[in-house]
Amino acid sequence: MKILPIRIYGDEVLRKKSDNVENIDGNLVDFLETLLISMKHAKGLGLAANQIGINKRIFAVDMSYIDVVKEPIVIINPELVDFSGSFTEEEGCLSLPGLFQEITRPEKATVSGLDRDGKEITIEGKGLIAKVFLHEIDHLNGKLIIDYLSKSQLGLLKGKLKKIKSGRQV
Repeated sequence: MKILPIRIYGDEVLRKKSDNVENIDGNLVDFLETLLISMKHAKGLGLAANQIGINKRIFAVDMSYIDVVKEPIVIINPELVDFSGSFTEEEGCLSLPGLFQEITRPEKATVSGLDRDGKEITIEGKGLIAKVFLHEIDHLNGKLIIDYLSKSQLGLLKGKLKKIKSGRQV
């Protein structure tokens, strides 16, 4: 399996709504391994397929951040089915390296979809895991954390966003 590079802010694939997966076949199984390896290599809590250039509704989450014995999960064609509560916390993104912003998200989120074997699953996340679920679903819908910011907040980040877009460190 190969490691694919993370697509960075400015890459148009990050702004496209991802397409549903129609078939789970050998090519998809190989891609799921690539997604997991790429996430681990980037030291990400989660990774959406479009962040490595594949416009499909798939994301991975490293569950070991909440329980060291838990394996990473993959959710194919994820849908947010329920959410509740609210909390504000600093959030970063592999596609916006070095940028961290306070984002308000639901405290609990329930997501349904298919696992890597094509079986229907429903998973509830709380706190950090809920945030990761919602963050990755945002990616699949072409949304980034900066889309939660006000015009004045974006104005303050203009220089940093320009640096990120050009591949420079912030």
